[in-house]
Amino acid sequence: MGSRNVNGKVVLITGAARGIGAGVAKRLAKQGAKLALVGLEPEELKKVAAECGPDAAHWEANVTDWDSLEQAVNGVVAHFGGIDVVVANAGIAATGFVRSIDRDAFERVIEVDLLGVWRTVRVALPHLIERRGYALIVSSAAAIMHIPGNAAYSAAKAGAEAFANSLRAEVHHLGVSVGVAHPTWIATDMVNSADKHPVFGSLRTNAPGLAGKTYPLSLAVDLISNGIVKRARAIHVPGWVGATKLVRALLPRIVELATRGMIPKADKAAIEDIAKRGSKEASIVGPGARADLDARTEARRG
Repeated sequence: MGSRNVNGKVVLITGAARGIGAGVAKRLAKQGAKLALVGLEPEELKKVAAECGPDAAHWEANVTDWDSLEQAVNGVVAHFGGIDVVVANAGIAATGFVRSIDRDAFERVIEVDLLGVWRTVRVALPHLIERRGYALIVSSAAAIMHIPGNAAYSAAKAGAEAFANSLRAEVHHLGVSVGVAHPTWIATDMVNSADKHPVFGSLRTNAPGLAGKTYPLSLAVDLISNGIVKRARAIHVPGWVGATKLVRALLPRIVELATRGMIPKADKAAIEDIAKRGSKEASIVGPGARADLDARTEARRG
């Protein structure tokens, strides 16, 4: 990708059925890229592929399943001849406090958002090396700012950022570039669903200043797509997220003080919500998490 454009390049995106993944796929397709869409929700993937045009195809795969992921990547290579860019975007969220959140839901976020990134990169890396390509790890502003009720997501996304930074140094001599994206709250199905949560929605939307603001999906699509073309090492959505890295050491204390008055009431409400709806239902955030739960349930039946 020395020409710094994606025309004719094969771009594999995980979590491409919705949100940022789908939006970036459509944008890059308009710039001449060949899109390999990977994820759950095959009907949604099919729709996105149709919108991307004739140079797009989709594969149903779960990034937590080695066999499933390897079959998808092998299918992409067989179909397109190789891979130039991998966007490790698949992610889910679960909301809840550590003392009461559903245990499986917490651990599944780590498995999808962190181990899923590692598995995606590991399987695709030989193909990136062959073409001296680019890997973009989609982390989050949550890797930098760790808010209550979001421990699993924050831990996974911080791990994804650390993984990207280590990987970058490992593969530079092989001609592979590595970037990490840090979107804040973007108007996706996942965030919109979180905002409707009876306990944690208000906790998030009432956060002070920029921390409580939701940005349009188009902003994330613009910045991330441009970053992919430039093979950027860091993409901040929006730009102010990058500035928070400069005061990272101070943020935990700031968050703790800012939220201290809200937590006792929210903690009590979380326990009541779990008693009413059950721990699994109370933890689910967005259709991606629902699709992941359905996939796990189906796998157990099989």
